[in-house]
Amino acid sequence: MSERPVSELPADLPADLPAPALPLSPLPLGVSETAFIDPQGGNRGAIAALLQDALHLLLDHSTQAAQGSPLPPLQPWQLPTAIPQQGQDPALLFHHLQSLMAQSMNPAHPGYLGHMDPPATTLSLVGDLLAAVLNNNMLAVEMSPVFSRLEPLVLQELAQGFGFGAGSGGLLLSGGTLANLQALTVARNVQLPPVRTQGLGAAGRPVVLASAVAHTSWRKAAMVLGLGSEALIPVATNDESQMDLGDLERQYQGAIAAGQRPFALVATAGTTVTGNIDPLPALAAFAQAQGLWFHVDAAYGGALIFSPEQRHRLQGIDQADSITFNPQKWLYVTKTCAMVLFRQMDRLQEAFHIAAPYMGRDGDWRNLGEVSVQGTRHVDILKLWLSLQHLGHQGYGALIAASYDLTDYLRRGLEQRSFLHLASGPELNILCFRGQPQGLDPAVWDDWNRNLQQFLLKEADCFLSLPLYRGSLWLKVVLLNPHCDRAILDRLLAGIDRYAALTLPS
Repeated sequence: MSERPVSELPADLPADLPAPALPLSPLPLGVSETAFIDPQGGNRGAIAALLQDALHLLLDHSTQAAQGSPLPPLQPWQLPTAIPQQGQDPALLFHHLQSLMAQSMNPAHPGYLGHMDPPATTLSLVGDLLAAVLNNNMLAVEMSPVFSRLEPLVLQELAQGFGFGAGSGGLLLSGGTLANLQALTVARNVQLPPVRTQGLGAAGRPVVLASAVAHTSWRKAAMVLGLGSEALIPVATNDESQMDLGDLERQYQGAIAAGQRPFALVATAGTTVTGNIDPLPALAAFAQAQGLWFHVDAAYGGALIFSPEQRHRLQGIDQADSITFNPQKWLYVTKTCAMVLFRQMDRLQEAFHIAAPYMGRDGDWRNLGEVSVQGTRHVDILKLWLSLQHLGHQGYGALIAASYDLTDYLRRGLEQRSFLHLASGPELNILCFRGQPQGLDPAVWDDWNRNLQQFLLKEADCFLSLPLYRGSLWLKVVLLNPHCDRAILDRLLAGIDRYAALTLPS
C-alpha cells in the first residue's frame, strides 16, 4: 500500500507515534524468536534489548582497554565447543564473550606497539555492522547494486592518489596475501599470455625478482600459481633493508643464463620488520628496460599518499603496473580491508576475466567477482568509504604526522643507550632494534632480547614483537596506535633501563 502525502496526514498526528505492533513472522518450532531480525518488526523490542546488551559489552571492553594488558595471558579453557542440542540464551553467550574478549589481543591499549594492528576507526566499526546487516554479495552488481558501484569509484580515486591515470582502478580483497596473489596472477597472464589458457607448460620457467625481505605472501603466491616457491628469486638488501641494485642486475642475468624467464619485479614500500622502502624510481626504470611487470607492495607504506610531508618517500610508485595497499593498517579500517590497484584496469579485464553465466549484466559496471580471485566477498567498501569520509585527507595526514613525531622521539631515546642497536634508519613509523650488550657473550644476546620483551610486557605494559631478522632476534616497535604518546615511550625506555640494570654487569 502506498503512503499518503504528508499534506493529507491528520494535523494532530503525534510526532512520536510508535510503530504499530505487528505479528512475529513465523519461524520453525524450536528456533529462538531473536535468531533473526523480523523484517516486519514483530520482534523489534527483543532485538533492541539484545543489541543494547551487545553495545554495553562492546563499550565496556573498548573504553576500558587501557586498564588491561596489551597482550593478555590465556586462561585455562572453559568455553563450550560442542554444538548444543538446543540453542543457548544470548545472556549466557554474552558471558562467554566477555571471557573471549578479555583474552584477545588488545590493539587499543596504548602500549600495544608490536604489530601493524591498530585500533579501528569508529565508523569502520559501524560500517562492518551495517554491512553484516545488509549481507550483500560483492560477486555481482545485481547482488550488491550500490556497493558494486561504490567500490570501483573509491578505488579509482585511491589509484589516482598514487599517481595513476584515468584508466586506473582496483579491487578490494580479504587481506594483502590475496591482493598479492591477484597482482602476480595478472602479471603472469599479461606477460606470458599463453599461460592463461594453456598452463605453465607454455611459458618455459617463469620467475619473479623480489627483495630478500619481501613479504612471505609472495613466495606463497608463486607456490599457489604453480611456479614453485623457488621461482621467487631473492635479491640482496643493503644495510637499510632496501633492494640492492647491483645484486638485482646479477640475479636477473643469472636467471637468463639459467634458462629462466623473469616476468615481474616486486618492490616493497614498507618492509614488514624494519619499515624500509625500496628505491622505487630505479626499480621502475630497471623493470621498464627489461620489459618486466613492476609491482609495488605498499600494503603498509601506501598510507603516505595522505601525508603532504612524507608522500615524497613513494616517488616512483606511479610507474608501477600494480600496487598492493592495505587500509586495515595505517588507515585504521577494521579487518579485512586490502586492495590491489592497477595502472590500467583494462589489463585486469583482459588478463583475468572469467564470466559467471548465472549472473545478470550491467553494461556500465563490472561484476567484480568475475575479475577477482574471490567470488563472494564481504562489503568492505562501506567501512573504507565511511572512514575516508569521516577523517579525510587532513585527519589521516595528522595521524601520520603524529606517528613520525613519536618515531623520531623514540629513535633518539634508543640511540642514547649504547647497548642498543638499530637495524636500519626508520623511513616509516617502525623501529627495529636489539640489545647487543658488550658485557655479555654474543651467544646469549638472543636470550637477552627475548627476556627483555617479556619484561617490558609485564613491567612496563608495553608489547613489542620479536621478529627473526638477519639470523637474530630483534625487538620491533610499530608506532601506529593513536592513543600512544611520549609518556608511554618514556615508560618503555624506563623499562629497558630497569631490565639493563638487573641483567648487565655494572
